[in-house]
Amino acid sequence: MHDPAFPKAASRRTLLTAALAAAAAACSPQRTSATREASPTHRAAGPAGGAERRDRERDRERAEALLGRMTLDEKIGQLFVVRVYGHSATSPTPADAAQNRRETGVATAAELIAKYHAGGVMYAGWAHNIRGPHQLAALSNGIQKAALAGHTPVPALLSIDQEHGIVARIGAPATLLPGAMALGAGGSAADARTAARIAGAELAALGIRQDYAPVADVNVDPANPVIGVRSFGADPKAVARLVAAQIEGYQSAGVAATAKHFPGHGDTSVDSHLDLPLITHSRAQWERLDAPPFRAAIAAGVDVIMTAHLRFPALDPHDGPATLSKPILTGLLRGELGFGGVVVTDSLGMAGVRKKYGDDRVPVLALKAGADQLLNPPDLPAAWAGVRRAVRGGELSEARIEESVLRILELKARRGLLDHPYTGDGQVARTVGSRAHRAAADRIAERTTTLLVNDGHLLPLSPRRHRRLLVVGPDPAAPSGTGGPPTAVLARALTALGFTAEALSISIGSIGSGGGPDPTTERIKAAVAAARGRDAVIVATYNVGKDSRQRTLVSRLAATGVPLVHVALRNPYDIAYIARLTGARGRAPAASLATYSWTDVELRAAARVIAGRTDPHGRLPVPVRRADAPHRVLYPVGHGLSY
Repeated sequence: MHDPAFPKAASRRTLLTAALAAAAAACSPQRTSATREASPTHRAAGPAGGAERRDRERDRERAEALLGRMTLDEKIGQLFVVRVYGHSATSPTPADAAQNRRETGVATAAELIAKYHAGGVMYAGWAHNIRGPHQLAALSNGIQKAALAGHTPVPALLSIDQEHGIVARIGAPATLLPGAMALGAGGSAADARTAARIAGAELAALGIRQDYAPVADVNVDPANPVIGVRSFGADPKAVARLVAAQIEGYQSAGVAATAKHFPGHGDTSVDSHLDLPLITHSRAQWERLDAPPFRAAIAAGVDVIMTAHLRFPALDPHDGPATLSKPILTGLLRGELGFGGVVVTDSLGMAGVRKKYGDDRVPVLALKAGADQLLNPPDLPAAWAGVRRAVRGGELSEARIEESVLRILELKARRGLLDHPYTGDGQVARTVGSRAHRAAADRIAERTTTLLVNDGHLLPLSPRRHRRLLVVGPDPAAPSGTGGPPTAVLARALTALGFTAEALSISIGSIGSGGGPDPTTERIKAAVAAARGRDAVIVATYNVGKDSRQRTLVSRLAATGVPLVHVALRNPYDIAYIARLTGARGRAPAASLATYSWTDVELRAAARVIAGRTDPHGRLPVPVRRADAPHRVLYPVGHGLSY
């Protein structure tokens, strides 16, 4: 079948080669991966040299050779990044096998690869893929064995959403690192690069060669329900610098970085998992606020850019998400910004992209817009058949499919999969959660903790004057499912530093991103009673809002007269809602810290700051506005106190 835009006399391969050559010519040498490291599976981003050009030519030749052997069904399969339930590629639990049959008609990951020729698999905790490092490596090897057993042996690109901070699918004993906004508070490109290099090395050891990180969105809206602390901050230049550093770190470790969510998801009050957000920025605002991190990502040689499910009328006036917009993906990202790498959609299971079209049509429209990888279709059989039908019917040319497949195959070659698709227990044991990695994570976290308030120089606390401590607050489940609860982690860390600390939880379990926990009157009374007679109280909060009873908890604790130290477990904006608690309801905390996430590594760092074992170095990467007057800034970008 021929695309009407192409002359019928031209061959499909000639057209494909010409299109890809034009795309490559539009990119400067800095926009692709660079020199090969000592390990043949690793290449860093950086200026192109002769060796790098030879590597690219070799990758292209190998990719073209694979593509030439593929059937149409195999080419279509390469476009899809699928989910599969179970901890094993061949022997999932009966419940996971049953779920796979319900969704795809087959029981195992190996059978799914064989039936649909899937080019990638996305790991997730909710899919029961993750039990431990050695199990995860065995799952990766099992999937690769199935992929290499096909008619055209092509390794699978295994991926995960491991941003760190509040989005971490793999937990301990793997190393958990500070998330984006914490790194933004630290302000160090070197730390951001090191964190990504550590994260990438551990993922590669597990057989995972693509990470859906870093977040390149600039968090403009403090009420953003989906990005928030996943962003490096509110300053486009600072975000751009840290995005580029993380890309260099991930890709130097052999893992494809994914800058997301293009064209920018930082100024929305709607969660695209639930609905279709609207971005009202003008083109000039987009250039100033949203574009710099993506330009920096492309200049750093990012392998992949992820689309956003949101409307952006200034970039495309048509009523639809950017994921399905040809003006945005092909015109802007490919044409104007010159990106020649892989474009992956955000999850096709999100409501933001499913509102208007069926699950069989969304993948077709995404490909027509310019996407390459189709991530997590909610109905794989319908999505796969929809793309095949579009090709057979002439809506999509086979040349268009091959253009995306060739990019995907080149990415697999660049990340070493064609030479080294498997991992091993020795690599896992040496790398995942190593002592050196954990020590580096602790050092980086220490440089992110931000001291916002320190009235009367309450901090640091002294074990001589403040020996008996109460740690009270919510206990949201750890993002990775390992570690925590936060109050217990803080109490243990402070006790290890010479205090006697007791933990008291006001709420336990999963807490939604849209709001914080609501302690009962009984839990507040218990906390106040436990505070009496203590030398100091550490009170943690999580996403405080104007109607949150966490405000009541803080004010009642402050009214006891016991010195009060506040720790914002997630959003640094919490202080805006408790900074002016006065009168009969009590006074504000004497000290306040922001940690940007409640993972153990950040909480241990906060404990060391509270105890004076390390000085607070973090500076706000976002402004904190007054809760009663949002047009006024309470604490500006760059605010942060030291000892």
